Amino acid sequence: MYKSIETLLVEIPTIRPHKMAVATMQTQTLVLVKVTTDDGFIGWGEATTIGGLGYGEESPESIKTNIETYFAPLMKSLPGLNVAKTMQVIKRNINGNRFAKCAIQTALLDIQAQRLGLPMSELLGGRLRDSVPVLWVLASGNTDKDIAEAQKMIEAKRHNIFKLKIGSRAVEADVEHVLTIKKALGSDISIRVDVNRAWSELEAVKGIQLLQDGGVDLIEQPCAIDNIDAMERLTRRFEIAIMADESLMGPHSAYHLAKRNASSVFAVKIAQSGGLTEGCEVAKIAKLAGIDLYGGTMLEGPVGTIASAHAFSTFENLAYGTELFGPLLLTEEILKTPLQYQNFELTVPKTAGLGIELDEDKIDCLRRK
Repeated sequence: MYKSIETLLVEIPTIRPHKMAVATMQTQTLVLVKVTTDDGFIGWGEATTIGGLGYGEESPESIKTNIETYFAPLMKSLPGLNVAKTMQVIKRNINGNRFAKCAIQTALLDIQAQRLGLPMSELLGGRLRDSVPVLWVLASGNTDKDIAEAQKMIEAKRHNIFKLKIGSRAVEADVEHVLTIKKALGSDISIRVDVNRAWSELEAVKGIQLLQDGGVDLIEQPCAIDNIDAMERLTRRFEIAIMADESLMGPHSAYHLAKRNASSVFAVKIAQSGGLTEGCEVAKIAKLAGIDLYGGTMLEGPVGTIASAHAFSTFENLAYGTELFGPLLLTEEILKTPLQYQNFELTVPKTAGLGIELDEDKIDCLRRK
């Protein structure tokens, strides 16, 4: 059934340094998976990470090695199974590797949707919207540059919601940076912050109070991944929305966070969830628990971004929008027709599968040899 399963590392510089508490990115390594069937269908998936091993447990190199060494031989031994059964066998035989599993599942769903002549969203429950709102992350680390960048985005009608990456400086310095930007952009513009788990609970109490008083709308992952007790206390203490990101590793952790009331918003990421269907399961848990949703990103290129958009288009509640700006951060285009960003939103394709066409010549030029 599977003629070939290839993993490509594609290195693309970013338009500017992207500064986070865990890493500063100047180049993104896209991890693309290409699955070709015996009858000529090609499916694409993506397993891109942030900062090598700076963010999570998988790196571009480990994903490539594990897919080639473990996933591909196993998949080639499974003729005739549907996507669900294939993924069931993969999960039974391969532990962890959520990003790699997401890329494989995306490629298989892409193939299945093409066979049926349907957009991928229709395999995930059916879309409720044809576009999703997209914010922009301000992460140069320079206050004046961030203000100028935001004003340019607003004027071009590309983004009117902004998230700031903080956590690498003292709490007071970070708060001053954020509130200066908030004041410059005005009360109509939504500002959120992502601490990338950098604060202690004491620092979080101080920082969140100041940011809440200054009109910031949301605090993302203020504390360490496993400090659920602190997340619970902060969620109960403050009126401002507290969002779980790195603590949210799929349906199992979503259930425990919801049970503890340890966040008021879930950042759903298909790669961190272990797949598109698992990301949709996280959204269902949130719905049942009365938790708002936000469509997150691993700063993927267009493949992972549009796969995420297909999933997020099926969510009933997308109260905090999405962060699917990854391709706009890259200096090179790898699609024959770029994704459509307009009027502050990303259009979800209506054609079969992912609805994109990759430029394989361009990818070949950019891939790590």
